[in-house]
Amino acid sequence: MTAYDAYDPSREPDGPAAEHGMTRRQLMRHAGWFGGAVVLTVASGEVISHIADSRGTDAEAAAATTTADTGALRFVQVSDSHIGFQGPANTDVAGSFTEAVNQVNSLGFRPDFVMHSGDLTHLSTAGQFDQVKQMMSGLKTDRVFTVPGEHDSVGDAGRAYRRTFGTGTLGDGWYSFDTHGVHFIALVNTLSLEKLGHLGNAQIDFVRKDLAGLSSDTPVVVFSHIPLFAMYPKWGWSTDDALKVIALLRRFSSVTCLNGHVHQLFTKTEGNITFHSATTTAYPLPKPGRAPAPTPQVVPARQLKDALGIRSVGYRQGDRELAVKDQRLA
Repeated sequence: MTAYDAYDPSREPDGPAAEHGMTRRQLMRHAGWFGGAVVLTVASGEVISHIADSRGTDAEAAAATTTADTGALRFVQVSDSHIGFQGPANTDVAGSFTEAVNQVNSLGFRPDFVMHSGDLTHLSTAGQFDQVKQMMSGLKTDRVFTVPGEHDSVGDAGRAYRRTFGTGTLGDGWYSFDTHGVHFIALVNTLSLEKLGHLGNAQIDFVRKDLAGLSSDTPVVVFSHIPLFAMYPKWGWSTDDALKVIALLRRFSSVTCLNGHVHQLFTKTEGNITFHSATTTAYPLPKPGRAPAPTPQVVPARQLKDALGIRSVGYRQGDRELAVKDQRLA
């Protein structure tokens, strides 16, 4: 399998997709979320994502907690390391991921955990999984969590991934946990790819039962590899049955969905749910629609690190939203 074999840009969704629970009309409405107002404030090499004209300054206040408030929740998201990739877009993905690990360890605080949001490897070989696991063991944090990308499931439906990273998970690797008053859900939407990401009924039932006992004022954070919103369905940058999960999340006052896969920053808010796509530590992909397909982009060597980075997230109990800070690898 080569990168993006599952995404044929010439195939457009046509007619009801009853087996996945999304009609063409729903998909078009879902796709209409793309292009929301996003402000990326750059300061000292950091990109602070927040929504234009959002009320209050909770995000700005929480941003300070990433370095100042030891009682706050502070975690880091890294994504799309693609260990094993060989190509001109990045001739040393292991080296750039090592730099990302070092950057996490130099943030000035010890993250409560680090989440890798998928495509840990490029071809899901045992050697690549062992390599990335060893590299992440150097992270200065108490816990490391992962979700799989489609590159972590090449040829074996994710079995090698689960042997290395699936301890304690359910089904195909999904799970949830709580810390600092926040409920976290880690989803797998990369195993039943036709054109878009897919969750499946078993996983949606897990989410339904998992959320049932939570009060509506509990902050919820959802991790997935492929976006849960329709960022660009033509390239598979969406999840065909995500609306079923989104419906379950509507009753909560604060929901943050964090994904990888698209190798670039993007933020979108729809009601109570904010979606943040993360950048990569490996190589950039084109912006939606600006290339025939989402293939690795070659940029001048001096510009590569500007396209790579890590994300830190802060939350202080009582705030309305989480603070997301994206740092370039440069």
